[in-house]
Amino acid sequence: MEAMRLAGRALNISPSATLAIDARAKALAAAGVKVVNFGAGEPDFDTPEHIKAAAVESLRRGETKYTPVAGVERLRRAIADKLLKDNGLAYDPKQIVVSCGAKHSLYNAVQVLCQEGDEVILPVPYWVSYLEQIKLAGAVPVPVATGAFKLTPGLLARACSSRTRLVIINSPGNPTGVVYSREELAALAGIIVERGLVAISDEIYEKMVYDGREHVSLASLGPEILARTVTVNGLSKAYAMTGWRIGYAAAPPAVARACADLQSHSTSNPTSIAQAAALAALEGTQEPVTRMVAAFAARRDLMVERVRAVPGLACQVPGGAFYLFVSVESFFGRSLGGRVISCAADVAGILLEEARVAVVPGEAFGDPRYVRLSYAASVDLIEEGMERMAAFLARAE
Repeated sequence: MEAMRLAGRALNISPSATLAIDARAKALAAAGVKVVNFGAGEPDFDTPEHIKAAAVESLRRGETKYTPVAGVERLRRAIADKLLKDNGLAYDPKQIVVSCGAKHSLYNAVQVLCQEGDEVILPVPYWVSYLEQIKLAGAVPVPVATGAFKLTPGLLARACSSRTRLVIINSPGNPTGVVYSREELAALAGIIVERGLVAISDEIYEKMVYDGREHVSLASLGPEILARTVTVNGLSKAYAMTGWRIGYAAAPPAVARACADLQSHSTSNPTSIAQAAALAALEGTQEPVTRMVAAFAARRDLMVERVRAVPGLACQVPGGAFYLFVSVESFFGRSLGGRVISCAADVAGILLEEARVAVVPGEAFGDPRYVRLSYAASVDLIEEGMERMAAFLARAE
């Protein structure tokens, strides 16, 4: 029988490397192998109890039916209130579209903003799904190498062409943890407005900032950039709600309507019970968030110290999120575990199979000189994982 033919767009998709590494680590663990997983992109904390209780109460009230496609009115109003209070952004609830995670919100935005052949500027390193979402929209990704992991006005201006439509900004960033300052974002906003571009500002890690840094929303820097920005956020990271799948986009009215219309023909509304939990997260105590961020800050310091103590490894101190982007370039051309190392994927593969430590290779983020380590793990696991890595990498010849 002839094999079923797949559409070109399906054949052009690369699977998520972060999810693949996490799946392989969990498969080894299920087989009885103790793996230290530094590949996870989610907090290791449980969802706070008051949020879970709100979901249970929602079930008991029978809130198990369809909701409006863009989310229930009360939740969209709570998100609008949050954006005004925390980010200085004034949105009508009608401009908020709640989706099945921030990844879904990003997908909707790229789909409705990009025509076939439009160019999208993507600072390198980038989060894995941006590239695939751009390709799925028929647009052309334009990766831009960044010296210190940040896009600058000069780099942005030089990357623009007559076909440039969109630029994606992620602060705090995945995989690097960089946080753009107010001045840096203002300079980028000037180029975006001047060139008539549209921006997607991915702010999913906004609560995870350290050392007194300020999180600044790109769209808050004036009415002109507000009119050209889609702000994407969600509850997955800040409230340890990755599995609940609640994200949202705040956008100019026409963009918000288009995102809701697109969603009406794909997933329809996000889960009703998860929306009730999200409302409790936004309106309830923020103390669990504060405690979690403090724990991440301490873990960051520990992991930076341990990474820098390993000969051949180097990293910046991240200002936000919960990742280190670690250079492994010094191992290229050397032998490790019976193999000659040529890229980060080699390092990641050998570490998982030989040292039983899961990291994500930089190829997934557009830079094969690095691996990403998540410090969304306990202090004991960080200590154990770094001991394994140090001992194994010391065998490089």
